Amino acid sequence: MSEEKNIPEEQSPDDSPKPTSDKLPAEQEGTQPKVENLQTGTDVEPQTINSKPQTPTMEVHHPHRVHHSKKWKDYLFEFLMLFLAVTFGFFVENQREHYIEGQREKQFIRSLINDLIADTIKLNSLIIRRTARASNLDSLKLLLNSDSPNIHTNAIYFFASTAARILTVRFIPNDGTMLQLKNSGAFRLIRSRAVADSIANYDVSVRNALRQSEVEETVINDYRQASARIFNANVFDEMLDDNLNVRRPRGNPGLANYTLVDLQDWNYKMYSIKGLNRANRRDARLLLQQAKNLLTTLKKAYGIK
Repeated sequence: MSEEKNIPEEQSPDDSPKPTSDKLPAEQEGTQPKVENLQTGTDVEPQTINSKPQTPTMEVHHPHRVHHSKKWKDYLFEFLMLFLAVTFGFFVENQREHYIEGQREKQFIRSLINDLIADTIKLNSLIIRRTARASNLDSLKLLLNSDSPNIHTNAIYFFASTAARILTVRFIPNDGTMLQLKNSGAFRLIRSRAVADSIANYDVSVRNALRQSEVEETVINDYRQASARIFNANVFDEMLDDNLNVRRPRGNPGLANYTLVDLQDWNYKMYSIKGLNRANRRDARLLLQQAKNLLTTLKKAYGIK
């Protein structure tokens, strides 16, 4: 008889035991089941699986700095390059300043030329008026010292009135540029020594002419005081129009009751006026020639037509 072997009945899929949790036993313990090594037939202990992903550590390679010692030629080359850069920058800046100063110099010279042209026009007119003034002063003195001055009082009053007027023959220079050159220190911009000396000499002559005019004005005031004893002031008042122009009086107005001493005092003041008028006319001619020479010098030195 064949022995009956107890063959276990196959379990249905539904009868298989179910785990108590969703994780496998190996997963619950945090390990993996052993895996059979097919070559040796032995079980191999698997590595423990870490639930957190591991970040692979990267090896950081630091670059190695290679220090090379510089030679003295390298230092010398760097110094020369720095020196040349500084020198070139200084040279360029210096050239720029020279260019700007040169332009300013030409501007001052052109402005000074315009002032000199205006001065020459004034001096020409002033010389003509002083020549006419000299003739009127001579006529006034001659008529007043004549044997019969009361016959010529019309002309005497007219000449006496114009003799006291100084503004018409006073020289007022156009010195705006000259003052700016001196006060602002711009005189140093004029590179030519000869040109600078010519400008300075002309300025000295102008200052002398202005001082001479101040002396003449003082003498004119003395003349007015002496004339108060010779002439009637009301006649002078009637001779002025609304524009302060002098016109001849009506008829032959009478003179004041003056003495011989008063006349001699008046003659002395008249002599002073005539002398200063001649001196100022002479100085005006010299100043005019000096202004023309300076104009020629400036135009030639700076190529200005």
